[in-house]
Amino acid sequence: MLTKTFTRSLAATLVGLALAASVHAQTKSHVVVLATGGTIAGAGADAANSATYQAAKVPVDKLLASVPEMSKLADLRGEQVFQIASESFTDEHLVTLGRRVAALAKQDDVDGIVITHGTDTLEETAFFLNLVVPTDKPVVVVGSMRPGTALSADGALNLYNAVATASDRASRGKGVLVVMNDEIFSGRDVTKAINIRPDAFKSPWGSLGMVVEGKTYWFRAPVKRHTVNSEFNIEAIKSLPPVGIAYGSGNVTDVAYKALAASGAKAIIHAGTGNGSVSAQVVPALRELRSKGVQIVRSARVTGGGFVLRNAEQPDDQYDWVVAHDLNPQKARILAALALTRTTDAREVQRFFMEY
Repeated sequence: MLTKTFTRSLAATLVGLALAASVHAQTKSHVVVLATGGTIAGAGADAANSATYQAAKVPVDKLLASVPEMSKLADLRGEQVFQIASESFTDEHLVTLGRRVAALAKQDDVDGIVITHGTDTLEETAFFLNLVVPTDKPVVVVGSMRPGTALSADGALNLYNAVATASDRASRGKGVLVVMNDEIFSGRDVTKAINIRPDAFKSPWGSLGMVVEGKTYWFRAPVKRHTVNSEFNIEAIKSLPPVGIAYGSGNVTDVAYKALAASGAKAIIHAGTGNGSVSAQVVPALRELRSKGVQIVRSARVTGGGFVLRNAEQPDDQYDWVVAHDLNPQKARILAALALTRTTDAREVQRFFMEY
């Protein structure tokens, strides 16, 4: 009798464990990893090479295989979208990537998306996706500062943390995220501030949270418009109008601004000193370019916080110029290009910069 009771109990336990395993398998998030190249897919000549290496060498299947622990976090599959160093990213690459992310986000069998990316323009891609992909599903952009062949390589843990973030329902609705060095940043305001250390990415307003041992911890959320609340949609965008950046400095001339306009730029981002200041030698040229239809956006080359004040330093209302608010020049370029897909009215462009 005891034996029969024990047998029934054991059978019930095994059935319960099988059901639990089945439920766990069914509830595990499905995450797609889109690989685009960069240092996270790079390789150096030996382990001592952390800053000298070749980017975009390791394919996505090997990236995923190099961190088997990720299989405990989510069901993963990878796609090789590009295999390039991110300094070579073009607007065409952005549009192609944006369309693929948006298509995946619509699929019921996709719960989150991770994009591996070179760090040089990672912040620009993250901001672009933050503006044009209408989904509340987690989209996480990740890179590394050291190739996987280097001592103390950071790519494996960064990728693990990115998958952990993308597979967590708590990550939904927070816009496109960037995960680097255990921190979770908003794709809107994060920037690469250092070029040779794993703590390279910073936000003037701080990180949104952290990832510790595969678990996310959140402390704040973005308030600017993004993703599902954005007026921009990648499905309506076939290409981006050309926008150039000219750098302000002592002894600056108007040569670069005029050259950008002559090459077809529809807007010029002025990376100004201080509060987006414009040299007296440059003001006449910018006013003339604006009269010919070129949008002029005053940004600032300074980092670490703050924003460009409208009608301070320059009479923006009088000149019909735009200020980039707290966006750095490279992110201002992204938003200006998207704005010009919808309007040529400087007042409307200014609204975009204040709301996004």
